[in-house]
Amino acid sequence: MLEIGKIAPDFILPDQDGVTHTLSEYRGKKVVLYFYPKDNTPGCSKQACGFAELYPHFIEKGAVVIGVSKDSVSSHKKFEEKFQLPFTLLSDTELKCIKDYDVWQEKNMYGKKTMGVVRTTYLIDENGVIINAMGKVKATDNPGQMLELI
Repeated sequence: MLEIGKIAPDFILPDQDGVTHTLSEYRGKKVVLYFYPKDNTPGCSKQACGFAELYPHFIEKGAVVIGVSKDSVSSHKKFEEKFQLPFTLLSDTELKCIKDYDVWQEKNMYGKKTMGVVRTTYLIDENGVIINAMGKVKATDNPGQMLELI
């Protein structure tokens, strides 16, 4: 996990509509940048729906929510439509941003070691500085926890 107080790494990634985004375009706003393993899985769906439910409160507080996974743009589009997600989902199929944020790690699933995205959420301030980092978060609790931090 990246250190609190450090400048968050910038990125250039496409969203669910194929539109390219950078972290620097969000300067002046707080950014909840959350990394999740896979679209349309139970935990990731609960986390995304939790952020969607609380999204108006994030906006009221001058924050944006951005989800990142290694899924494709088309997978993100289906995920967005299925759950009517009001926020940006970024596709990092090459794992560059995922690795830059140190969330591509060894995982132990039923005794088998694999590499994958560890569910992690960063809170980045208006100047691009990491002000909070939560690793191995619980999907259902994470949206509310992040809202409280803002």
